[in-house]
Amino acid sequence: MQIRFGVPADPAYPGRVAAALARVRLRRYGYVGAVLAVLGVVGLAVSRGSGWGERAAPLWTALIVGGLLSMLYLPWVRMRARRRSGRYAVEGGYDITDDNIMMRSGSESGGIAWDGVTRVRDTPDFWIVYVGPMPATVIPRWLMSAEDAETLRAFLAERGLLR
Repeated sequence: MQIRFGVPADPAYPGRVAAALARVRLRRYGYVGAVLAVLGVVGLAVSRGSGWGERAAPLWTALIVGGLLSMLYLPWVRMRARRRSGRYAVEGGYDITDDNIMMRSGSESGGIAWDGVTRVRDTPDFWIVYVGPMPATVIPRWLMSAEDAETLRAFLAERGLLR
């Protein structure tokens, strides 16, 4: 397998990559925030009917506020990443073979061997490549030809990396 494609110097591209990786890495903050907010609301409702409700109200209010802030953390990080990443727009490219994924961005380059990849997650815009439990890079599907995308999908499925 030999797949090569370029990445244009689009100011929106680094923001899309940052948003996709942030969504994967920070999703748990939304879940934790929802649990904290629900606990705070339930605690506040239960304590209102008891004699100790006045003293416990600041605790439940803090849980609600902490939960809401935790749920808003992911959208804030994505917005900030998109806003800051426009200045990182440089031409680049990908060279994907049976052995590794080589990425080039401006004067920098790096690669990931397929032997180190533990799984690949399919999203609407990208394939997110994991090394261990952490997402390491993305492969932009919309920049590839349809034939190359199907070849890569078959390769990932054959290796058991694509769920």
